[in-house]
Amino acid sequence: MGTATYIQDETEFDSLLTNEPVLVVDCTASWCGPCKLVAPLMDRLAEEYVDRAKVFKLDLDANKAIAKRFGIRSIPAVMFFQQGELKETVVGAKPYEEFSAAIERYL
Repeated sequence: MGTATYIQDETEFDSLLTNEPVLVVDCTASWCGPCKLVAPLMDRLAEEYVDRAKVFKLDLDANKAIAKRFGIRSIPAVMFFQQGELKETVVGAKPYEEFSAAIERYL
């Protein structure tokens, strides 16, 4: 089953960056309304791309250092990494097609 699980800490995040060819990270927070709209879309991405990309969620309240490192100032923000390099960040609640189109660019 594909659901986007939470990254626990910066160590896990860095390990994923190193090991995953295509990584999608949904920067979120429990108090963020628009983030709740994006969450099911991330689960759908995780399911649809289970064999080709890894999709995770990142609670920014628990991982402020990562937010700072990538200049995340507003959420939801979905970061797309290819070979450990940040390629694109989609900010705001967007339609599913926008997220799937972004992931396709890096596969």
